[in-house]
Formats: sequence, structure tokens, C-alpha cells
Amino acid sequence: MASRGLPRALRCARVAAPRSVLSSALPRPALAKAAAAAAVPRMTINQQPIRGLKSITFADSTETVYEREDWPREKLQEFFKNDTLALIGYGSQGHGQGLNLRDQGLNVVVGVRKDGASWKEAVQDGWVPGKNLFDVDTAVEKGTVVMNLLSDAAQSETWPALKPKITKGKTLYFSHGFSPVFKDLTKVDVPEDVDVILVAPKGSGRTVRTLFREGRGINSSIAVFQDVTGQAKEKAIAMGVAVGSGYLYETTFQKEVYSDLYGERGCLMGGIHGMFLAQYEVLRERGHSPSEAFNETVEEATQSLYPLIGGNGMDWMYAACSTTARRGAIDWSSRFRDNLKPLFNELYDRVQDGTETQRSLDYNSQKDYREKYEKEMQEIRDLEIWRAGKAVRSLRPENQK
Repeated sequence: MASRGLPRALRCARVAAPRSVLSSALPRPALAKAAAAAAVPRMTINQQPIRGLKSITFADSTETVYEREDWPREKLQEFFKNDTLALIGYGSQGHGQGLNLRDQGLNVVVGVRKDGASWKEAVQDGWVPGKNLFDVDTAVEKGTVVMNLLSDAAQSETWPALKPKITKGKTLYFSHGFSPVFKDLTKVDVPEDVDVILVAPKGSGRTVRTLFREGRGINSSIAVFQDVTGQAKEKAIAMGVAVGSGYLYETTFQKEVYSDLYGERGCLMGGIHGMFLAQYEVLRERGHSPSEAFNETVEEATQSLYPLIGGNGMDWMYAACSTTARRGAIDWSSRFRDNLKPLFNELYDRVQDGTETQRSLDYNSQKDYREKYEKEMQEIRDLEIWRAGKAVRSLRPENQK
């Protein structure tokens, strides 16, 4: 896909980039050099003669990556012809993975609390009560592959009732290593006579669905926790493609949950929000207007620079910026790294020792946790930075009526 040129979003980002950062007078040799660098593959790919897998060198490490091209719809249907995929839980991942499985023509049923919010959403999505929509107990009994996509806290709470129904010969599927890895805290001790596999899409369930419908596919991690049949890895790969993955990267349950909890709290969500707030607040305290502070902190990042980084890498983005911006970014990046690395090490330690897991279980198992979350979300919505952002976004061409 990368060989087809820059994606539309990246091309738009280049056009829309603010002149304060992207140099309008960047020498043509520099631009040519940047473009040439972008065209050079950043990884070595050696196509293998079987199964469509690739041996890819990432930096100095060689890994095997599996791709969906080797698993067309007809092959998936043949592979799972004797299976019933019982998807338990219809949240973000349940929604995306379930609809993709159904579109693949596989025999999938959804199990949720009858007449609850998820049940009603499933009905709106075309799942039919008594045909492919059931209560949790019935769905698990019908399933040969039990896809436990409940929230982490709900998995812990429901496990005593769920475990006896996961009988010998079935396969237990997760999209997060949280419950079995931290079993001392979650009490999710998997049966010893079933295959236990993981497919962890690297994005929300809504993105899983969107990329599948676009004919692309999300990157996902796959792992085997327990292989009783000798076919657990094959099932993980097939399930990964079936739920909508484009490329599959092998890991372990432990590494998946460590990196996931760490990343969510760091650069993916918590850390980036903290940096946005800190930069915005300093600009406001130094006399800048809300619109200027938001544009310089969030809008320019998300609409111009981040797409450049995502499309071609940090070095390409540097090469596309003014020499002044480039010099300052290079100088200050090491200072941010040196100051933040101790905090990131503390975060990893808390993930590894289970502190973050215990915090999640304690909070998310409270009966009023939804109300508490909503209060926190409202506090975020009410922050000046995001109120200013709402106004800025309304001015984008795509939001103009």
C-alpha cells in the first residue's frame, strides 16, 4: 500500500501546513532529498514462497509478519466451516470485530445481557435475537471459539460463571492479555484443556471496522497463551484476518499487555494530553489568545505535522520544515527525552508490577463507575483548550455547510 504514494490525508496536510512551520522557501535539493528518503523502504522485505508471510527487518531485528492476502474470504470460510464464533460483549471491539466476521460470511453469534444497552445496539446493527444474538450463557454454550471481548473488569467479574462453559475442545480468544497475564489479580485462570489465543488490533474497534470496509485492514498483534491442539497459532492468524487485520505481528500475551497499558498511559493518550495541556496553559498564561494557543498546540500538530510523521517518519517531517523549526526541535527533543524518561520508567514499573491493573480493577468494578467517568469526561470537555478547539474545528472546510 505504501508504494502507491502518499495518502490523501498526508497530501492535504502538506498543503494545509501553516507557514510558521513549513518553510515556503525550502531549497529544492532539500525537498528532493526528503522525497528520495521517503521513497526508500525503511525495512527489508524478503517474500517467502509459502503462506504469504514476510520476513521483515525492523531496524536491526528480523521478524515474521503475516498478511491477509494469504487468507481470502473463501479460505477463511473453509477453515472455520465447523466453528461457531461466540463473541461475548458488544463494546467497541465487539462491534467492529463482530460485524467484520459477519461480513466474511462466518458463523458468528453475539452474547450480551438481554435487553441491555449492548443488546439494543446489536439489534440496530442487524443481529437477530434467537438467531445470532443470545444471552451470554447461551452464546458461550453454542460457541466453539469463545471471544471474550468484555471489558477487563467485566471479564474478572463474570469469569466464575463463564469458565465452566469453556469446555475441552473449545478455543478461548482475547483481544487483550490483561486478564490471563494478571490472573492473580483478575482471577481469570484459563482452563488447561483449551487453546488460548490473542488478536489485539492496534486501534479502536471503530477503526477496525472502518479500515476493513475501506478494504485495507488494521495492524494487529497475535499471540498464543496455551496450545493444546498444536493448531493454536494457525487459529490466531486466521482469526486475525477474519476480524479485519491487514498485517499480523507476533508477540506474547505478557508483552502485549505491558506495551498496551504503557502506551495508553504514555504517548498514545495520557502523556500527549498532558503535554497539550502544559503547552496550552503556558501560552495562555503568557498572554496568547485561546485560538492562537490551540492552533499552535493541537491544530498544527494533528492536522499538519503528525500526518507527515505518520506517513514518512520524523526525519522527513524535519526536512519539510524551516531550518529554524528544525534546529529548535532537534535541540529540545533531547531535553524532553531526558526529563521524561524517568517518568516513563516509573510508568513501566507500575504496569509490570500490577499497580495499574489493580487501579483499573478497583475503579472500573464500582457500580457507579460510569457516572464517575462521565463526570471526568465532562471536566475534560469543559477545559478551555477543548472548548477553543471545538470552535477552531468548526472553521475547517469539511465542517462548513
